[in-house]
Amino acid sequence: MDFSSINFLAVLVAALVSFVFGAIWYNPSVFGKTWQKELGFTDEYLQEGSMPKIFGTSFILMLVMSFGQAMLMAHGNQDFGLHNGAMHGFIIGVMFVGCSMGINYLYQRRSIKLWLIDCGYQITFLTVQGAIIGGWPF
Repeated sequence: MDFSSINFLAVLVAALVSFVFGAIWYNPSVFGKTWQKELGFTDEYLQEGSMPKIFGTSFILMLVMSFGQAMLMAHGNQDFGLHNGAMHGFIIGVMFVGCSMGINYLYQRRSIKLWLIDCGYQITFLTVQGAIIGGWPF
């Protein structure tokens, strides 16, 4: 694949925006407390995790997702623009990520509320990533 049509700065910014957006989405005053309750996580349990590992790996995965969207858009050989880029990210979020998570959540017997919180985040940040990548002039 020819990577010359990928705007790597846009890919990086899209991943950074997604990461920051996650800090807002899962903030206790937004969806964090509900998310924590749905999973049965205590504050103490959350403190036990390795934050550098969790946050660092999360950012790398968001960067991979952002790069993947850029690859798909570049493969289409068309100028996406902000609106089409956002629609591209939204479709990926709903049709692939949301459905895949839904299947897993059904078998794991997780709540619809948890699915809505987690999928809402994924769909929203993928839409924003698509808008940034598609709308950023090369």
